[in-house]
Amino acid sequence: MKWRLTGRYLASVVLIVVIVIIINFLILAGLYIYHNVSPKSPLKYGEDSAEGITRSFAQEIVVSGSGMAITEQGKKTLEGHGAWIQILDDNGRQVYGYLVPSGAKTKYTPLDIVQTYKYMEKELMSTVFIGEKAIDGKRYSYLIGFQNPYLERNIFTYDIRSVGRFLQIGILTVLCVDGFIALCIAYLFGKRLTRPLHALIDGIKQLAHKNYRIRYEAKGIYKDVFYNVNVLSEELRASEAERKKLDRMKEEWIANITHDIKTPLASIQGYAEMMRDKDYEFTVEEMREYAEVIERKSLYLKDVIEDLNLSTRLKNKNISLNLKQANLVSLVRNTVIDMLNDARYGSRNIDFRYSDEMVIMDVDEILIRRAVSNLIYNAVVHNAEDTAVQVSVEKHGGTVSIVVEDQGKGIREEELERVFDRYYRGTNTGELHKGSGLGLAIAHDIVQAHGGKIDVDSELGRGTRIEIRLGMAKAGDVNR
Repeated sequence: MKWRLTGRYLASVVLIVVIVIIINFLILAGLYIYHNVSPKSPLKYGEDSAEGITRSFAQEIVVSGSGMAITEQGKKTLEGHGAWIQILDDNGRQVYGYLVPSGAKTKYTPLDIVQTYKYMEKELMSTVFIGEKAIDGKRYSYLIGFQNPYLERNIFTYDIRSVGRFLQIGILTVLCVDGFIALCIAYLFGKRLTRPLHALIDGIKQLAHKNYRIRYEAKGIYKDVFYNVNVLSEELRASEAERKKLDRMKEEWIANITHDIKTPLASIQGYAEMMRDKDYEFTVEEMREYAEVIERKSLYLKDVIEDLNLSTRLKNKNISLNLKQANLVSLVRNTVIDMLNDARYGSRNIDFRYSDEMVIMDVDEILIRRAVSNLIYNAVVHNAEDTAVQVSVEKHGGTVSIVVEDQGKGIREEELERVFDRYYRGTNTGELHKGSGLGLAIAHDIVQAHGGKIDVDSELGRGTRIEIRLGMAKAGDVNR
């Protein structure tokens, strides 16, 4: 693009110079052609001029049996130019005449010849030119008169200094005229080059004022720039829409998590106020029951706070992996057992399978366990109690897959791209699923921190399959 603009600019400059030179050449060539071709040229000279015809007419004069005469070609030349001829001997007497006007003299003195040559003969209405020819040792003079009232013969003298000044003025005038022509052409080319720039500058101002709906037709020398401005406008518009959508999601998430935090806090505060009030007398069993509620709500708040803290650290890549060799089969099996040992989910149908008894990898056990636990928890709380959840660990060469699959409600197609986003809660979230709403986002960031990849495949009404793939890159090279 940069070289194209530079090339176009240089081409414009060269083209302007070439056009000016061509204009000068055409003017000079036109004058030259007009002067040589047109019989009306005021600067006629050469063989077709009156002086040239007179100078070359000696060859048309011949001696015949009856005396002096002119050839037929000579007669045609005179007739074609409206001229006449008188041939004089050395005494000035006419020895031959052709088309001579009736008022012409038949004998000329030397002074008459000079006067006839110098001044136009009013009586003859002719401009006379003089020539000479020698025949048989005798010299004859001939007068050729051109009956053209507009033909003039002038003899002039000049001062070389005046001619020099005239040439200087002429050259300066030519330069001024050429400069004016160049400026006009440059203005036209410059206007053509700069008109799109004004549109681009206006478009950039519109983008700066957050008007992302501008669009230009990509054509001309700046077509790449127009195309990129259109792409930038589309990207900014998409980014702005995404930002607004993310802001709405964040506001909704903050409102939801604020509500979820207020609910256990209200229970903790209520029970604490009751236990402190002297007007109430509680039995030991009641105190233990209230303490259990307070403990459960406190643990809930602790989990929420830990989610927020871990999510922030993962997002800012402010976490170091404690990598060590671990058997992923045992790790995932223990995670499933812990989930089933929870009284709330003990009745759930969670099946565990594996391809190899020993699958050793360098991982952060706590974080990987947290990621797998989040996926299992997500499959359990989002589906009915009779929904079967299958967890498996499979080894494929250098890659290990951890899959959590259910045959439950599934996820809407338009929500699949959002399930790992922060602040996003799906439409299938029920009352049982309270908390930070960052479970899948945390799982996603943990897997990425290990250099792995996590994918989700789901269909509404047919269940969800989430797969973690590790071993695609060395986890220790990502965050150690």
